[in-house]
Amino acid sequence: MSERKPPLLVIVGPTGVGKTAAAVVLARRVALEVISADSRQVYRGMDLATGKPSADEQRAVAHHLIDVVDPDDRYHAARFRADAERAIADVRRRGRLPVVVGGTGLYVRALLRGLDPAPPADPDFRRELAGVAAREGRAALHARLGAVEPALARRLHPNDEVRVVRALERLRSGSAVGDAQVRWRDGAAPWHVVAVGLTLERSELARRLAVRAEAMVAAGLQDEVRGLLARGYGPELSSMQGIGYRQFAEVAHGRLDAGDALALMQRETVRYAKRQMTWFAREPGVEWIDVAAAGGAEGVATAIETQLKMEDLIE
Repeated sequence: MSERKPPLLVIVGPTGVGKTAAAVVLARRVALEVISADSRQVYRGMDLATGKPSADEQRAVAHHLIDVVDPDDRYHAARFRADAERAIADVRRRGRLPVVVGGTGLYVRALLRGLDPAPPADPDFRRELAGVAAREGRAALHARLGAVEPALARRLHPNDEVRVVRALERLRSGSAVGDAQVRWRDGAAPWHVVAVGLTLERSELARRLAVRAEAMVAAGLQDEVRGLLARGYGPELSSMQGIGYRQFAEVAHGRLDAGDALALMQRETVRYAKRQMTWFAREPGVEWIDVAAAGGAEGVATAIETQLKMEDLIE
């Protein structure tokens, strides 16, 4: 037993499927703490459209890697991996089960499998790309990426210049930028990983996401975005390119009606959820649970608890 790897539970799935709710219910039965694997929830002051756990949920179970940087700070997968490894070690020292919960597939992959080293920045090539963006607009850079890596381009917003430039750099250096197949369990991770994926029938998930977006707007998303802009966090920031923030920044600048912004937000959220499912569906070793068939968060928590006991990871 002393040679066994320490357990790590990972709960993944599309946005709005109920990952946090399931973790909160499970925390009533198992001593655990949550490490968030969400690329948007790391930002302070960006609460509504990121779907952060509510105050009640955060009181019910400790959450880590939420509200750790300001919106103009650069946060990325490598930084997440280092932060998550420290958080997991701290949770284990407290005698609790670390549970990684989130829908940012790249973050989860970085934690469990590591990342290919990125090519060094090329100042001359970056100046060339900056010139293209200045003369022709950011869309021109995005179009250049789309011509050679259309799948990757579809995942990046045309205004996300930082990521588009890095993708073009990697292509130029010959580094792979696609979604190479990886495995959840191949002995590389220092933990015994139990990976659970949550899913819902597509139309039901779309309905829930539409209702959730309406609730975010009703709770004051437009005011939150105006406040961020007033504090100098411009729409060009990667953080402000997130769904909801991008659309309501346009409202704040008088370029979009609030109703149209909500409709765009709902549409983009559904598309994002579909991309998440495509990503996670390719990952072997994930045990999938249909949230509706399981009976909601309680049933999901029961299924996860049963799996942990079957693998002799909890009593």
